[in-house]
Amino acid sequence: MDDNPTVQNKRRRIWLTIITVVVLLTGVVSLPPVWSRVSYHSREVYRTVKYWLRPPDLAVFVPSTLKDAKVGTPVSTVNSVNAPTPTRTSNPTIQPTTTQPAALPTDLTPETLFTPIPTLTLTPISQPSSVLLKGIRLERQLMNNCGPATLSMYLSYYKWGKDQSDAGRVLKPNGKDVNVNPYELVDFVNERTALHALWRYGGDLQTLKTLLNAGFPVMIEKSFEPFTLRNEGWMGHYNLVVGYDDEKQILTVQDSYLTIYTPWGAEIPQELLDSFIGFDFSYSELEQAWRSYNFAFIVVYPPERENDVLNALGHLATDEEAYQIAYDRAMRETSTLTEVRDKFFAWFNAGTSLVGLQKYPDAAAAFDKAFGIYPDIEVKSRPYRILWYETGPYAAYYYAERYQDVITLANQTLGLMAEPVLEESYYWRALSYYALGDRTRAIADLRTSLIYHPGFAPSKTMLEQLEKTP
Repeated sequence: MDDNPTVQNKRRRIWLTIITVVVLLTGVVSLPPVWSRVSYHSREVYRTVKYWLRPPDLAVFVPSTLKDAKVGTPVSTVNSVNAPTPTRTSNPTIQPTTTQPAALPTDLTPETLFTPIPTLTLTPISQPSSVLLKGIRLERQLMNNCGPATLSMYLSYYKWGKDQSDAGRVLKPNGKDVNVNPYELVDFVNERTALHALWRYGGDLQTLKTLLNAGFPVMIEKSFEPFTLRNEGWMGHYNLVVGYDDEKQILTVQDSYLTIYTPWGAEIPQELLDSFIGFDFSYSELEQAWRSYNFAFIVVYPPERENDVLNALGHLATDEEAYQIAYDRAMRETSTLTEVRDKFFAWFNAGTSLVGLQKYPDAAAAFDKAFGIYPDIEVKSRPYRILWYETGPYAAYYYAERYQDVITLANQTLGLMAEPVLEESYYWRALSYYALGDRTRAIADLRTSLIYHPGFAPSKTMLEQLEKTP
């Protein structure tokens, strides 16, 4: 052992330096801005490795009806038990029905499955050739925060005075949540601001123009396929439509993602954002992206202007008529669209609208058609994240008493995620487990859903019905 004092002092200095560096690094990393980036990049590394080992776009969900059709056996009927009634919310995919589902249809053609719904047309209104609404404060969205960010930008039009962080604390209490549904955004406005809001399916260009002319920006949900070196693929995104120009055939939107960075990676100064008019999309380009979400849109307005909004909406003013209009359009598109992915979305939209109309067996059959088309979509273009945003298949299969399909679809959806954070998937799987008599798994899923979304009302209510404490 070397007892030389000089050597010992040198060792002490080295250890003190190492300890000091570790403490300083720990302190720096623990700072919220730094930690958020470190945790983000660590999750991205994990996600990259997992997706490389198990590419999510290669997975295909095969409904039981199609499996049985392939082997030539009849569809089995599962006897249900008395399950607690799911919570009624403004989300049409989590609505109970008082009517028992009818027997599943055996023929999967639109002519035999669906009752034709008359096409409803709006009377054209004379409008200016262009409109541009101003007074919106842009925000750069935080990670997976386009819902709260876009809503915050929308509310700034009415001088709300807060930002996406204020909205996100309520809408996304767990920052890992990958999606905020339209009904959650609408509930936030109606319950936590002095403004009112509504949302509908079945929007179109004329609806956007009429609302903009009445002075109302429109928040839409659409597909988004950002160009990155990693090829992120299809995902969902919110935009705020603030103007249109018939001569140029464009809609002007505010986009919380596209305003994050300049092409060189430097952040855009806020004063530049405040003067930014928006991004332009051609009518046809936006229509195709909007189709992915059954042409869903949100309108926020002062309560004293509710009649103006309803008049602008025309036949879309009521939920039921909006579902019917959206369904009718989807069914037309199943026959007229030529691109495989567009046909998939058309059938998916038909199912979503039928869920809103509480025609669950028909909705389940429509989703079967969509999932039957899915394998024909080019692999790199497959919307494998669809159940992150649209939960209609869960409701359709559950109320059609196809509980195993709900469980299989939820298992696949959660299993393909880098981190299984979808509270809705756990909720619907819990309902199906309970319907099959598996109370233990149902309770476990409900508790897990509350980990990923603390306070998620449907799960809390379900646990209360099961006489369990969340």
